[in-house]
This record gives sequence, structure tokens and C-alpha cells, in this order.
Amino acid sequence: MEKSALVPLAYGSEEMEAVIIVDLLRRADINVVVAGDNDIVTCSRGIKIVPDRPLSDIADDENFGAIVLPGGSRGVDGLMEDDNLISLLKHNKSEGNLICAICAAPKILVKHSIVNNDTRLTCFPDVYNEINHENYSEENVVVDGNIITSRGAGTAIEFTLKIIEKLSGEEESREIAKEIVYNC
Repeated sequence: MEKSALVPLAYGSEEMEAVIIVDLLRRADINVVVAGDNDIVTCSRGIKIVPDRPLSDIADDENFGAIVLPGGSRGVDGLMEDDNLISLLKHNKSEGNLICAICAAPKILVKHSIVNNDTRLTCFPDVYNEINHENYSEENVVVDGNIITSRGAGTAIEFTLKIIEKLSGEEESREIAKEIVYNC
């Protein structure tokens, strides 16, 4: 699996999740592209992030080892309506690449049939009622094939370490956890 990741952001994305994801993946020497719906993305708590590339410049058949969707209700709503992103997610899933979503972002996967009812997943507790997914779990991080989901900002480190494990191996994931003094 290619050691690269795309982290798409839209107005209202959850900045804590986005920054933890990008930071930890880059610590693991994974090539991360932050792609935004604007030149400067204003996140859910008013923090502004400057993306590496416009989301509109990412080809819908570009391959990434992982596409990692942060939560944040408004950000998720914006990403959910991005047809290019949806095509990109479907293409990468068909290529066997990781599709990862945290907090409210699993709504995108359910709405656009990127996962089916047999796929185990989790999400932010309040989002469960919206997606009403048959194979829902309350675990912090759920891995089902090439789909990784997680519950929210408080589980972002565990979520990202699991992505690192899948892209770079268990040893690399443990090293990053040790480096940040996580669960030592």
C-alpha cells in the first residue's frame, strides 16, 4: 500500500481531528496532501488551515494509500456534496486503498454507498441516529477490511495510529505512540 494520504477539508471541518491526523501521519513519513475547498479553510472552532492543494485540483482517479475524512458537521456536509471527492473515494476503495472517517464523516460513506450494511463502523454517537447503520459499533476505532472509522476528537490519536499501522506497520505505529507519550 502506498505511503500517502489525502485529508480533505471544508468550511466547518473539525480542526482538532484534522491537525492530529496530519501531524501523526507526517511524523510517520507518510506523504500527506491536505486539500481544501478554499485557499484558507475556516474550521469548526474558527481556526484557519492553509491547504496544500485545492480539493478541486485532485483528479477523481488519483490514488492515495489512505483518504482520511475528519469530522465536524458543517465540514462533513460540504464534503458530502463534493462529487469529485465522492468519485475519488469510490475509486480508491475499488483500488483497495484505505478509506478512513472519524466523527460525523462516516455519514459520507453511508450516504454514498461507499460502505454497505454489512460493513462494521462507528461514528460520533449523535450521528448514529442519522445513519442508522445495521453494523454499528461503539468501539473507539473500527477496522473492517480497508474501511477505518472512529468516534470523535477524543479518539483521533488512536484512529490515526491505526491508519499508520495499516500503511507503515505495527512497529512504526508503536514508535509514533512512544514519541508522543501516548499510552506509555
